[in-house]
Amino acid sequence: MRRTLRALSTVLIISGVLMLVDAGLTLVWQEPVSAIYAKVQQSRLGSDLKRLERAQPTPLEREALDALQGDRRRMAFLARALKRKTDDGGAVGRIRIPKIGATYNLVNGTGAAALRAGPGIYDQTPFPGAPGTVGIAGHRTTYLAPFRNVDDLERGDTLRVEMPYGRFEYEVERSRIVAPTEVSVVRRISYDRLVLSACHPLYSAAKRIVVFARLVQAVPRGAAKR
Repeated sequence: MRRTLRALSTVLIISGVLMLVDAGLTLVWQEPVSAIYAKVQQSRLGSDLKRLERAQPTPLEREALDALQGDRRRMAFLARALKRKTDDGGAVGRIRIPKIGATYNLVNGTGAAALRAGPGIYDQTPFPGAPGTVGIAGHRTTYLAPFRNVDDLERGDTLRVEMPYGRFEYEVERSRIVAPTEVSVVRRISYDRLVLSACHPLYSAAKRIVVFARLVQAVPRGAAKR
């Protein structure tokens, strides 16, 4: 009996220590268990993205591309085609935020499962290259916490999104704290833009921080190039 109680006490002490370590790491960095999971998923997405970038347009897509004049129109066509045929959680591109040292593979969709793998493009917004407001959501304390430091972004900072058909550069204009139900932040306006959204403040889902950035450059790549 004494041995059993001693063993149980040891297990409880070790469990308590591990819980404290996990909580401490979450406070100063991010939740470690979900980070490991997301790291594996990011690696998988990277491989999927490489295959996607090597893929060729279908004969019908090639015919349509040949009939389109101008880089913007070809990128818009390919953006819509990729969105239409990509499943929720599938790899679609990559986002780079130099100011906060963030580079992550992007997924299609913002459901719970999709965001465990990486930042995701809102279902109701277009992909970069198509006209309108592109919305991307990401976690701040779990699953690699890709948007943990988005509150450090300031006017003039650069955001870059790489898609199989184009590279897009955006310049931060401003940020806002809004309610989770505030859908107007992704409405279409008079120019193309990108918005990043994440829970706010840290360790809470009470509100959202939204960073607005204006498209300043779009360079075709892959099938979008003549």
